[in-house]
Amino acid sequence: QVQLVESGGGLVQPGGSLRLSCAASGSIYSIYTMAWYRQAPGKQRESVARSTSDGTITYQDSVKGRFTISRDNAKNTVYLQMNSLKPEDTAVYYCRFLVATGDHWGQGTQVTVSS
Repeated sequence: QVQLVESGGGLVQPGGSLRLSCAASGSIYSIYTMAWYRQAPGKQRESVARSTSDGTITYQDSVKGRFTISRDNAKNTVYLQMNSLKPEDTAVYYCRFLVATGDHWGQGTQVTVSS
């Protein structure tokens, strides 16, 4: 059974930074894609950043230059460094792993950007 556990969310002032982590446990092989999504109240879940096994990294336009996704394949962990945070970044952030045996999501971590 694969589990993804996120950490690092919290309350931060506008302009501040947070680093999210997502670690996978259990029997997991051949991770194709590690990604971060977010869902704000009343809105659909949206892709924020993704990192594929061939080294391709993509970002949603609104976070380019502010967020950085990175991965540690040896630890089955993905990170999201978020800088220059804005109130509109407030959402529940989810990690997602696409692996050979399926699609796995974390439970979500709340990020609130407010003064």
